[in-house]
Amino acid sequence: MNPSSTSKLRSRSWLDRTDRWGLAHRSSFRAQGFSTHVFEGRPVIGICNSWSELNHCSLHLKQMAEAVKRGVWSAGGFPLEFPTISLGELLMKPSTMLYRNLMSMDVEESIRAHPLDGVVLLGNCDKTVPAQLMGAISADIPAIMVTAGPQLRGMWRGQEIGSGTAMRKYWDEYRAGGIGAEEWSEIEGCLVRSAGTCGVMGTASTMAALSEALGMALPGSADIPAVDSRRMAAAEESGYRIVALARDNVCPTQIITAQALENAIRVNMAIGGSTNAIIHLIAIAGRLGLSLPLTKFDEISRATPLLVNVQPSGKYLMEDLFYAGGLRALMKEIVSLLHGDAMTVSGKTIAENVAQAVCDNRDVIRPLGNPLKPDGGTVVLWGNLAPRGAVIKQSAASTHLLKHRGRVVVFDGYEDLLRRVNDPTLDVDAKSVMVMKGAGPKGGPGMPEWGDLPIPEKLLKAGIKDMVRLSDARMSGTSFGTVILHVAPEAAIGGPLAIVENGDEIELDVANRRLELLVSADEINRRLQAWRPPPPHFERGYGKMYLEHILQADQGCDFDFLRATATSGGIGNFAELPP
Repeated sequence: MNPSSTSKLRSRSWLDRTDRWGLAHRSSFRAQGFSTHVFEGRPVIGICNSWSELNHCSLHLKQMAEAVKRGVWSAGGFPLEFPTISLGELLMKPSTMLYRNLMSMDVEESIRAHPLDGVVLLGNCDKTVPAQLMGAISADIPAIMVTAGPQLRGMWRGQEIGSGTAMRKYWDEYRAGGIGAEEWSEIEGCLVRSAGTCGVMGTASTMAALSEALGMALPGSADIPAVDSRRMAAAEESGYRIVALARDNVCPTQIITAQALENAIRVNMAIGGSTNAIIHLIAIAGRLGLSLPLTKFDEISRATPLLVNVQPSGKYLMEDLFYAGGLRALMKEIVSLLHGDAMTVSGKTIAENVAQAVCDNRDVIRPLGNPLKPDGGTVVLWGNLAPRGAVIKQSAASTHLLKHRGRVVVFDGYEDLLRRVNDPTLDVDAKSVMVMKGAGPKGGPGMPEWGDLPIPEKLLKAGIKDMVRLSDARMSGTSFGTVILHVAPEAAIGGPLAIVENGDEIELDVANRRLELLVSADEINRRLQAWRPPPPHFERGYGKMYLEHILQADQGCDFDFLRATATSGGIGNFAELPP
């Protein structure tokens, strides 16, 4: 063993001890059949695996973990895989967002408690990737992100379909009578062809792209299809790279800077990324002790054109984006708008990472001078209905509804919505503004993806495809329509949304970033004074802790005690471990 090469490795505080605890620590590895040569002098690399059979996005992560191990071994490291919570969008109710912070704590404390010099994060579905990044930032040892990759495109009767977006499209057609039960059953059987995340620019693909834009994933790795052999090669290369990061002690707080966060926001606007990314990026910034106000998102949105022509903001699928050159080609197109000198886990800058990228399909990745839209995919709104902001994905909305005034139809929660939305006597028309309360961080609970309120069946059958819809909920990144989300403060804590009534009018003006309830200030104050909070959803356990500490959407929906402060920091010095 060469002391000079291992003295700064965190794992040596466990393994180089000469007392009985050092013997015990080394014996735990010997019990697994490892010889002392395996862990003497080698950086110990954790592989944080979110694999689960309850999450189809992650079914190939076991194979990817083996690829990571190959890379770690070949670089002279000692890889050890460990599990954490897995968050799958489709099966977890009411929302994976309820558990994102819990997973981040699981990741952080698993890293903190063990003799790890570096960690490879294997993430997949929407909340898994931000949870792992948040936990790794708070632990702050060298880390690298490896995402699952998108599914292969589905095919139905000669049509290419992407899971998530296609499901919503055909569900509306089914409800309107355009397709029958047999066709619906066929779609179910061919919608998801492989392991991996949704094949459109949903939240999972967005967060994979932003991991690379933040500098936390190797260049070119974000959009490789899940079952492509190149995905395994990227995992192996990430395993190889983390060993060098561990030896040099390059930590997430050195990579994810204010400039890196601005790069991620700009990339999100250019790709037409998920509205959920706003919440996750604010939470990530909070773990760093950085302020990331909604005004920054709007500022960057106004100055960043939409260039990626992928569903739900365009016509292509994630496979097509990869074949067109992927995120690297997109970032090269906007490199003049990025902080090109931002450092990444590759050891090179953003500008260096994308310098050799080539675009092979200009209809998928548009040139900077010929964008799909002149500004970013997501817009931030303010007004008396959302004094702390709301968001709308204008790239997936109907142009004719971006300036709209309509009469309100109120639903007091998700159950009320499901119970009444298809009632033929519901007093609603195409000009109405559908409003749902009580679906925010506390109200949902967990801010579920209920925001794309279903069009009433009677309007679907009349040919109405979109309406203005508004709530304090989120929506899936695969969703589309003129949907206003993340209204803050939420209704459950007495935000103005709580006192909206049937028959009120709401005015939306996306160009001027305005969202107004057309009710006098005196009347709004009168209603707010008469408002009473709903009973809490939980009286014990994690749910109770969640309700007591969850922050609002404009603050990233993190727990207040997990955000970095002047006195908080990383895992600290483990040079002298207690017995």
